[in-house]
Amino acid sequence: MVFFQAMKAFKAYDIRGVYGRDFDSSNVWKIGFFLPKLLNAETVLVGRDDRASSPEVFEALCGGITAAGADVVSIGQCTTPTVYFATASGGYDAAVMITASHNPPEYNGLKVCKTGALPVDYATGLSDLEQMIQAEAVPSERAGSVRELDVRDDYLSFLRQYLPDLSKLKIGVDCSNGMAGLLIKDLLGTAPVYIYDDLDGTFPNHPPNPLEEKNCAAIKKLVCDNGLDIGLIFDGDADRVMFIDERGRYVQPDLVTGVLAEYYLSDRPGRVLHDIRTSKSVTERIIELGGEPHMWKVGHSFAKLKMRELGCIVGGELAGHYYFRDFFNCDSGILTALIVLSVAAKLNAEGKSFSACIDGLVRYANSGELNFHIEAKDDAIAALVRTFAETEKPVAVYDFDGMRIEFPDWWFSVRPSNTEPYLRLLIEANDQTILAEKRSAIEAVLTSYL
Repeated sequence: MVFFQAMKAFKAYDIRGVYGRDFDSSNVWKIGFFLPKLLNAETVLVGRDDRASSPEVFEALCGGITAAGADVVSIGQCTTPTVYFATASGGYDAAVMITASHNPPEYNGLKVCKTGALPVDYATGLSDLEQMIQAEAVPSERAGSVRELDVRDDYLSFLRQYLPDLSKLKIGVDCSNGMAGLLIKDLLGTAPVYIYDDLDGTFPNHPPNPLEEKNCAAIKKLVCDNGLDIGLIFDGDADRVMFIDERGRYVQPDLVTGVLAEYYLSDRPGRVLHDIRTSKSVTERIIELGGEPHMWKVGHSFAKLKMRELGCIVGGELAGHYYFRDFFNCDSGILTALIVLSVAAKLNAEGKSFSACIDGLVRYANSGELNFHIEAKDDAIAALVRTFAETEKPVAVYDFDGMRIEFPDWWFSVRPSNTEPYLRLLIEANDQTILAEKRSAIEAVLTSYL
């Protein structure tokens, strides 16, 4: 067995890489073998996406789990949020979703969660699992079993609680040939205009990553050509969703946290979680609605734990993950879509557009997230801190998950990628002139590190 491949696949939040290069079936078998021990589980729930390699990964994973003497409950092809739902509602102590989410078709991976659908990341178990798989695997005298479980109807019943009257709303949906296609028509029916709704793990039309705006070209065109009120685009495993307004404009995902706040805070106060990159437009609106914004680290494993700790009613990230207290503090692209559609339908009934809602949220000039290929990430961050925090007077400094430094008329966030040689930069200012000036100054500092 070639262990170095599996080591390369262990990431901050999950296990992921090019299947056959970064990890293979022998690695997956050992991961399955040691997973019940890691999570003290007698049964492991397993779901999978539509990638070509997912059946092989599933067989290897089940082989390892059952060799360890544990049982497998397979829920078949599904979205990642379906695994979260089944894990928490069914009381399972361990679960795995076989998916590489938004990555290209040659990738695959394993998202692991435990009791209550709590995430297992590198800091909370994957590092131990990485060490375990280097040991010899001695099969148990008792072989485990594999049985199938259909949770589709139960999950759809849960989602239908949030289904509004959409009869007057014209909707476009891009499923990215991913797992949203399994469920979305059962909820929205045949009235919306669908594209790329057939399951095809080769993703022949565009990569299943709507965070990259270039992958949204088809849904933008669909909305404009058909005079639709709103467009939705899901990622590969449907734990994320992005939105297009009726003018064909891509909605910056952190602004959607503000839309969710409009829904949840309209009749009750509550805490709202947001990541360190979120626009002040959103946090100011949350406060106006009577809510209490809380800033935290980027990443679903951090967000889910903080949601639970603070009792947040809802949360969101710039990456398009949105979390719900009423969904076990987990993320769901389809649940997010239903709630945003509910807001859009209400606006439509009042003669207002979705774009007017978004434009009403935007108060500042924002760069969006910018990526810089830099190996010496820590040195580059330190240089930015020296240049700006020591020459201007910050009004606030946040030094977790990179840095966010706020000044009277602008702020910037800079953070290192956990898995790639990139710095992620976001700048926001009171107007476009200040934004352009500060972006130029920051890029001048980073030039020597490129």
